[in-house]
Amino acid sequence: MFVENETNEKSEARSNTNAVPEPYSIFDKRQKALIVFIAATAATFSGFASNIYFPSLATISEDLGVSVELVNLTITSYLIFQGLAPSIWGPLSDAKGRRITYFCTFLVFLGACVGLALTPNYATLIVLRSVQSSGSASTIAVGSAVIGDITTREERGGYMGIFQAGLLAPAAVGPVIGGALANALGWRAVFWFLAIYCGAFLVVLIISLPETLRTIVGNGSASPSNPIARYPLTLYQRTTKIKFSPQAQPVQAAKKATIDIAGPIRILFSKQAAPVVIFAAIYYAVWQMSITAVSVLFSERYGLSETQIGLTFIANGAGSVIGTLITGRILDADYRRVKVKHEAEASQSGSETETEQSSQPEHDDVNFPLETARLRLLPLLALLQCVSIVTFGWTIQYHVHIAVPIVTTFITGWMVVSIVSVITTYLIDVFPQHKAASSATVNLARCLLAAGGTSIVTPIIGSVGVGWTFTIAVAAQLVALVGLAIQWRFGGKWRVEAEEAKVGAAQSKE
Repeated sequence: MFVENETNEKSEARSNTNAVPEPYSIFDKRQKALIVFIAATAATFSGFASNIYFPSLATISEDLGVSVELVNLTITSYLIFQGLAPSIWGPLSDAKGRRITYFCTFLVFLGACVGLALTPNYATLIVLRSVQSSGSASTIAVGSAVIGDITTREERGGYMGIFQAGLLAPAAVGPVIGGALANALGWRAVFWFLAIYCGAFLVVLIISLPETLRTIVGNGSASPSNPIARYPLTLYQRTTKIKFSPQAQPVQAAKKATIDIAGPIRILFSKQAAPVVIFAAIYYAVWQMSITAVSVLFSERYGLSETQIGLTFIANGAGSVIGTLITGRILDADYRRVKVKHEAEASQSGSETETEQSSQPEHDDVNFPLETARLRLLPLLALLQCVSIVTFGWTIQYHVHIAVPIVTTFITGWMVVSIVSVITTYLIDVFPQHKAASSATVNLARCLLAAGGTSIVTPIIGSVGVGWTFTIAVAAQLVALVGLAIQWRFGGKWRVEAEEAKVGAAQSKE
């Protein structure tokens, strides 16, 4: 998508040593903060639509006259479409723009919420939950792509941490709001709340979010021709743009891409992504199994009400938010440390001059040890999650004081969202031309596995008990570490091979 533009910019920079380098993004810190805030708020809808629902499972079961297992299938259907929908919306976002994709997804979500608030039976409930998921889930992929549009690798980890914190905040407050609304006004009030929240935010998004897709606006300096890509606060945007030298010409948008719906599937099955994506998906699925089981287990074994169950989710949500913020900062620090070391080694070897290094786009250097810079934390995060999950299962099995399993949900939330955040950031670095599609790939794998896990967790608990259920889950997590090891060992080599193949294909066309 960007090959021609990047090659031209690179050759121009080398031929004219006096040329002023154009910034990767023209937005300053204030403007980036606004964009990240909007993207993070948009992402809250996915978490709210999922987590706000958990305390009401037993009540919905009684009201609609179906079993808890059938109500749990609405979680399964939600997760299935949460995985599938971004595979459509993500490529649309990469081709047509972030703003129009956001607008379409929120219209779908709004309509589904109104329908759910009025749903008369279980069949309507499960269908509209799937539609609702199709609208809300894509905010994660599109939001991740927006962050990738406006940030360099060096700062991306921190901004992704902030974005993930917004995405995961509903894990803390969503169940509390849901439990309170269900107790006071009934479970349908949960969906009226989401409909009102969506309508109000959609107005804010249309007014405040600029188009960031680099094939449309370049680094932000190109003016979009499509009226939908424009937004009302252009005057404010101009006051917050980075001031650059008159010698530097605005970066023009690259040739527009076509919608590639198969893109996320190809990324998922590529050797550059498959091992680490499967690793993340298994850890995410086990987490979803644990929080799905919490509502019923805490109700049956500890006698908690809907409101009390909602309060227990605060620990999980707090761990998720705190963990991703801290992990984002560590990612940035790791990247800077590895970058300094890599540049020093390159300088000593004489493979590149300082001028050539400084003029290269951030993703040109395929020899950069990206796996070292991004994946170093994952083994520790994975092992800590394993410990917390197995502790969660056996403490509930033996009816240990409820404070202990609640603390384990804090640890699990911290670890798993950090794992997903790290891998999402890594894939955006590996596939810079397909940011939304690479994020959709993570969604696809983790949500489909989670859908399977949540559909079987209750029957397994009924057969072998809570302790053994989550012991088996941890065994699967330990096996998944093999995927991480493969990525660490061969990821750099595979990236080099993919770049060489791309260059060879481009030369053969010429």
